[in-house]
Amino acid sequence: MKVLLIILAVVVIVAAAVIIRTLSVKPTPALSAKVELDKTERADEYGGKLAKMVQRETISHRDQTDRTKFFDLHKDLEILFPCIHEKCEKNTFNGSLLFKWQGKGNSKPVLFMSHHDVVEATGEWEHGAFSGDIDETGRIWGRGTVDTKASLFCMLQAVEELIKDGFEPECDVYIASSCTEEWSGEGAPATVQYLKDNGVELAYLMDEGGMILEEPVGGVKGVYGMVGVVEKGYGDVKFIARSNGGHASAPTKNTPLVRLGKFMADVEKNYPFRSELSPTVREMFRRMTPNMSFAMKMIFSNLWLFEKLLIKLLPSISAAAGAMTRTTLAFTTAKGSGGYNVLPQEAYVTGNMRFIPHQDADESIRIISDFAKKYDIESEVIYYDSSCPVVDYNSKPFHMVEEVAAQIYPDVQICPYTMTGGTDAKFYRDLTPNALRFAPLYIDKQQYGSIHALNENIFKGALPPAVDFYKEMIKKS
Repeated sequence: MKVLLIILAVVVIVAAAVIIRTLSVKPTPALSAKVELDKTERADEYGGKLAKMVQRETISHRDQTDRTKFFDLHKDLEILFPCIHEKCEKNTFNGSLLFKWQGKGNSKPVLFMSHHDVVEATGEWEHGAFSGDIDETGRIWGRGTVDTKASLFCMLQAVEELIKDGFEPECDVYIASSCTEEWSGEGAPATVQYLKDNGVELAYLMDEGGMILEEPVGGVKGVYGMVGVVEKGYGDVKFIARSNGGHASAPTKNTPLVRLGKFMADVEKNYPFRSELSPTVREMFRRMTPNMSFAMKMIFSNLWLFEKLLIKLLPSISAAAGAMTRTTLAFTTAKGSGGYNVLPQEAYVTGNMRFIPHQDADESIRIISDFAKKYDIESEVIYYDSSCPVVDYNSKPFHMVEEVAAQIYPDVQICPYTMTGGTDAKFYRDLTPNALRFAPLYIDKQQYGSIHALNENIFKGALPPAVDFYKEMIKKS
């Protein structure tokens, strides 16, 4: 009886501690914040200029050799941003752009970047994929509006206006825009090599990445500016199963396709990669906890008790949040025999991997290769690169983003997070430890879901505050 009473007392104390801790976390202003879209003539002007950029079709792909369409866009930019082209030094790298605005001081330069190539735009769109239509609700339609001509427009417009106003930056300001980002092509590496050859070291850079979103994680209320400080590594791996083949009328067991199927099912059921709450993910959830539902708040404000349970459950609660905690593997393509009635002598599937820093490329590839061997499957690495250096969310550039956001978006909570996709910023790892991935544009859930999908669009009213954001970043640099 005495032991039971002690156990009961411990349970009561723990439960009380959990509830007290949960109730002590108060909502922040982000709970009720709404981003007000600009409805002035400025938004109309900006919307029209972005529409012209969207109307220029700039689809890119790996086998592309003719870059004429990108140079045609460059001609459009000369008309849209005459002050930049008069004041700034311009370099091109087979369709990729780099502008340099000379500063008056000697401090380290800064770089803003966003690519101008886009992915294909198949399917039936509500408005033409390259129409640049602006509807009665203020949405600008077309491929590239979100990914990423809007942010490119905003940084160019910011510099254009500052030059027109006679402002001189303290440091050199660069604007880079590759035409090969969508397939990790040579544009950004060529730009980086040019900067290296000229001895450039950056104080920080700001590329595409997170944006300003309502409820970025299910159950978290409010508006958040998501700043990417971790970019996972990338890899493509082919998993090959072999046999002697044969006629399909007399199949043997464990043919190549069957073994591949068992392998894929086992990976999905018994994921081989280790999940961890990194300091970045912990900080992201710490900042979001005040605006969570009570049940979520109870878990996230008491990680001392619930961390192991959370790590197990998080991937099933949110695929995006789960991907921030571990290396991921998605099976993407497959090939068997060439005939309906022929057993394949060789079959394969490919897997796209995104490597988490705590279990980077070499370790993750070794783990999955060993896993595949259980099914007599060979692994062939097609391509890989390691995860990028983690940006310190206590660094001066990150705090600068927080300060400017507080000025432009006073009720928006800035959060560091782990990106699950890739950017051109990965090529700049030798030029700065502060590669921030953030486009200061408000988008809704439909717009977020339209990236690389149908009906991509953005609010024209989201453009003016983003322009102001870049202007303030330049003034503070």
